[in-house]
Amino acid sequence: MVRNWRNEADYAYIETLDVSGLAWECLRRNPEYCAQYPLMRDGLSSPASWGLRFPG
Repeated sequence: MVRNWRNEADYAYIETLDVSGLAWECLRRNPEYCAQYPLMRDGLSSPASWGLRFPG
């Protein structure tokens, strides 16, 4: 979903996010994370290096 960063209404949902949701919004916009994601997905890099933890 493309949002207009200049339109305040497009980002009203940010106020409803918990800490994890806000962290995800920041992380998914990080170009270094975006570049590393395919490696993590394929098991070639560790999500722990980004501070990610998965319960299980």
